[in-house]
Amino acid sequence: MKTILLSLALALPFAHPLAALAHGNEPHAAKAANAPISTERHPWGMQGDPKHATRTIRVTMRDTMRFEPARFEFKRGDTVTFVVHNAGKVMHEFVIGTEAELVAHAEAMKKHPGMEHDEPYMAHVPPGKTQRLTWRFTEPGEFLAGCLVAGHWDAGMRATITVKE
Repeated sequence: MKTILLSLALALPFAHPLAALAHGNEPHAAKAANAPISTERHPWGMQGDPKHATRTIRVTMRDTMRFEPARFEFKRGDTVTFVVHNAGKVMHEFVIGTEAELVAHAEAMKKHPGMEHDEPYMAHVPPGKTQRLTWRFTEPGEFLAGCLVAGHWDAGMRATITVKE
C-alpha cells in the first residue's frame, strides 16, 4: 500500500502538465510582503511602493462581471494602492494593462485556463477575499483593468483607467 501511495504522489504532478496550475477558484501564490519592488517598466507604468502611495482606492469585483468603480482617473506620477475585494462566489482578477495586452492575455486564458501568472500589475482574488496592488502610473494615456478569468473579459468585466499629464 505504501508503494502505491508513493507512486501516486510522485506521478500526480506529471499526470497533466496543467494539473498543478489551478486558476479556477484557487489562489495564486501569495506575494511576499517583503518582496523587492520591481523596476520593470510597462507602457501603463510600474510597480509602486505602498509606502509612497498617494491614493488608496477600493475596488469591488462582482459575479455580474463588473468592477465598482468602473472608471479611474489619475495624474502621471500617481502611485495608487488598489484594495481589490472579490464580493462574488468565483475567482476574479484585477489586471492592469493596455487594451491590446489584455485582449491577448484573455485569449491565452481561454486556451490555457490553468495558466499561472503573477505580475505586480495583477491581483488574483478568491471569493470573499481582498488583495492589495500598488501601481505607479508613469505615462499618460488610456489603459484598462480587466478580469482575465476565461469568459469574464468577454462578459465585460473591465474598467477604464485614464492617466493625464
